[in-house]
Amino acid sequence: MEKVKVGILGLGAISGIYLKNLTELFKEVEVEGIYDLIPEKMEAAKKEYGISKTYSSMEELLKDPAIEIVLNLTRPFEHYDTTKAALLAGKHVYSEKPLAATYEEGKELVRLAGEKGLLLGGAPDTFLGAGIQTCRKLIDDGFIGRPIGGCARMICHGHESWHPAPEFYYQYGGGPMMDMGPYYLTALVNMLGRVQGLTGITSKSFETRTVTSKPHYGQRVQVEVPTHVNGILQFEEGAVVTITTTFDVYYDNSACLEIYGTKGTLKVPDPNGFGGPVLLLRPEEGVFREIPLIFDYKENSRGLGVADMAKALRTGRGLRADVRQTLHVLEIMTAFEKSSQEGKLIMLESPYQREVAMQDEGITGILSL
Repeated sequence: MEKVKVGILGLGAISGIYLKNLTELFKEVEVEGIYDLIPEKMEAAKKEYGISKTYSSMEELLKDPAIEIVLNLTRPFEHYDTTKAALLAGKHVYSEKPLAATYEEGKELVRLAGEKGLLLGGAPDTFLGAGIQTCRKLIDDGFIGRPIGGCARMICHGHESWHPAPEFYYQYGGGPMMDMGPYYLTALVNMLGRVQGLTGITSKSFETRTVTSKPHYGQRVQVEVPTHVNGILQFEEGAVVTITTTFDVYYDNSACLEIYGTKGTLKVPDPNGFGGPVLLLRPEEGVFREIPLIFDYKENSRGLGVADMAKALRTGRGLRADVRQTLHVLEIMTAFEKSSQEGKLIMLESPYQREVAMQDEGITGILSL
């Protein structure tokens, strides 16, 4: 397969693993060029990863005819504008999460991509890893019977103690649901299908946060978004799942994702990662047993979704991290606050149907049809 050339917008903290995997692991893509507002970041990445091109502006990158896919790694509140600009320039786009800051913005991007016949998709791609894919197969093959419920929790006290630039986590487009919710919700819809409706209660426990990480130690950040979100998800197939995401709680173990069925319980690995462990409890044993991972991509494989988009672009097959998924997740995330404000059950409108599961690839770095 002829390699698909990718241009990267934004070189923040997450860009390093993308650059590493897209230049070393995935064989059917090639990073053509990069752009960031800070020239020093571009030069460092160009040298470390052997990138041939840097650009003087986003517009220059978007005008490059060699680039087919734009990988949007800008800050969350910038995703709408930058993705829209790339689509208008005729580029396919894979965006970091979330798709946009509001559901209305997300719908506009979907409409634009459809009008122009362009692929649009995005993160997270952790659901394509060995851990979640093994769980999906266990559920699909009936190991826990009919799914009836579940529980998801992401508990921490925010990012200001370790992240070098934590401000945007508390600004428009940020917060624990918009930041970490995509991992949990994407995993859930891939295992259980479409969410039909939900209720939510949100709150903001602290008006300001004090940064204790460098280089902004001591800086006070104004909190603009809910930082504690509780929700109940009603899935179309009948399962009811509770979810909590918070930046307000001190806790020693932030990740928990469990699926309950009529014949067993499944402990799903941290959806922010690609690997395991996967734990299954069946009533005949009464204890959790670790299940071997039966798919590839156990390590940090960010960029897997970009590689899958490249394969879809060349072959015409479906895109697994498609915008119908990222839009459905975006509607879920934004509906929690709407439910909290209006005090009622919110019925969702976005369509969603699971794409095909991952295949046993055979060769790491080259995706199957």
